[in-house]
Amino acid sequence: NCNTGNRNTGNWNTGNRNTGNWNTGNRNTGNRNTGHRNTGNWNTGNCNTGHRNTGDCNTGDCNTGDWNTGYWNTGDCNTGDCNTGNRNTGNRNTGHRNTGNWNTADFSNGFFNTEEVEIINVFDKPCMKSVWDEANKPNCLYFYLTQWIDESEMSDVEKQENPSFSCTGGYLKKYDYKEAFTKSVTEASKEDRDLIRALPNFNNEKFLEISGVDLSQLD
Repeated sequence: NCNTGNRNTGNWNTGNRNTGNWNTGNRNTGNRNTGHRNTGNWNTGNCNTGHRNTGDCNTGDCNTGDWNTGYWNTGDCNTGDCNTGNRNTGNRNTGHRNTGNWNTADFSNGFFNTEEVEIINVFDKPCMKSVWDEANKPNCLYFYLTQWIDESEMSDVEKQENPSFSCTGGYLKKYDYKEAFTKSVTEASKEDRDLIRALPNFNNEKFLEISGVDLSQLD
């Protein structure tokens, strides 16, 4: 099979424990990976289920950043496409946290904006952006939509649904938005949840609608 690595069931691998082909990395079930633990193809990063990623833990394709579910991102944690900024749901932004497109500013829901607004909406009410910027925000609000699960932490069901775990040593778990949000907030400390309640204009009903978490039911 022309393997120079060890314990490969695939062909032409120089890495180890690959079931795919032409891998120089280790524990890949995909093909032509130089990174490790990929189920996708042509990845130089690690733990990707998508293709052609140089970053890590992407379920989308062609990302150089990390934890993206979108495509062609150089930033991190994007669900949109073609972003160089971070945490965008829109497309082609160089700024951060945009829902609109082609913005170099941050927090924009419009198009082709370069200047940041002074007043933003927080919980559907006006708020000075400076007040929002100064608000203490807990880490649980910055959650990921993907998580690498080691083989030792996998359930029997997860092993059945992800048979490549025996080669990759685990699998990349993908959460939907509310599932990830709920997990992050419910696992957070009481102090972090109190910081959420202290955010400007906080409204529990709106937070529940967005996150899936009813903070009135938690300490």
